[in-house]
Amino acid sequence: MAFEFRVLHQQGKARTGRLATPHGEVATPLFMPVGTQATVKGLSNRELVEIGSRIVLANTYHLLLRPGPERVARLGGLHGFTGYDGPWLTDSGGFQVMSLGHRRVISEEGVAFSSHLNGDRILLTPERSIAVQEQLGADIVMAFDECPPYPSERAYLKSSLERTLRWLERSLAAKTRADQALFGITQGGVEPDLRRTSTLETIRFDLPGYAIGGLAVGEPKEKMVPVVDLSTDLLPEDRPRYLMGVGHPEDLVAGVALGVDLFDCVYPTRTGRFGYALVDEGRLNLGSARHKDDPAPIDAACDCYACRNHSRAYLTHLVRTEELLGLRLLSLHNLRYLHRLMERARAAIEAGSYDAFARSFAERRWPDGTPAWFSGALTRAGVW
Repeated sequence: MAFEFRVLHQQGKARTGRLATPHGEVATPLFMPVGTQATVKGLSNRELVEIGSRIVLANTYHLLLRPGPERVARLGGLHGFTGYDGPWLTDSGGFQVMSLGHRRVISEEGVAFSSHLNGDRILLTPERSIAVQEQLGADIVMAFDECPPYPSERAYLKSSLERTLRWLERSLAAKTRADQALFGITQGGVEPDLRRTSTLETIRFDLPGYAIGGLAVGEPKEKMVPVVDLSTDLLPEDRPRYLMGVGHPEDLVAGVALGVDLFDCVYPTRTGRFGYALVDEGRLNLGSARHKDDPAPIDAACDCYACRNHSRAYLTHLVRTEELLGLRLLSLHNLRYLHRLMERARAAIEAGSYDAFARSFAERRWPDGTPAWFSGALTRAGVW
């Protein structure tokens, strides 16, 4: 039942680590696929394991609506219900406070939602969120928080982070399962002083891990990078750091440089369903006619099933005819691409060559010149 995190190698602020959970150990830095409704869209558990997925996310709000946490608990929690026996992480429902802003009312007690399915009123409080997550049985559970949109008024950001801290205290008091690790979430928008306050107050709770929340919600990268840098400076070195909702490859490379250990995002699978494949140079539009006669794989360096067995021409045919297989294969490739990116990052940190790795990535991603936000992130991290 042990939950333990150890830093193994470090270069500048970038680091590799080992995170132990009741359902297995994982190497960090790590990208975690999003399985909002207890499934990563279009992919089987076997495929997830084969491509290197090690922690899968599920969402408290959506699973509360259907199939219901009681049913999931009766059927063995997320592990037994889904058949995926690796580590799970459940979001608290805090992101829906922002994404369903037109369907909710916030009070000190919690958030009253109007269900997006049938309009029923649902009250999600810190206590209810933790109770649902305990029924779902994830290895890592998140404290209930308020995720403000960007931009937000400073006064709202301040009151929001203060409420999130009070909700963290209530989340911790409601927790009963010793086999689940509760992570706190910092907020404060892109205001450095508010971020500092939120982070320092959150780490007072001495939790097994911490998340940086409220970013990748529309703010420019030039504003996101300093917040991540400040946050990892303040967060404890011996605890995992989780940057929520971030999944663009360039953001992962910069985030790892700044000392982040865990990432998640719907970006790779959603992008795949839109017909795009991720490569170091950016994205390939496989709905474009330019690839109709291309015999090359998506990425010659990739070992995923799609790249080992199919050409860009065939995948373009599948996308353009709206065959489900094409969207599945692109989702599979995109997740494998991000897992490989993190494998390459870990190897570079272990070899003390993360600076060379990041420069090589930047040269391929931006042949006409690296953007200032990216080089600035690597400079801040001491690896540029």
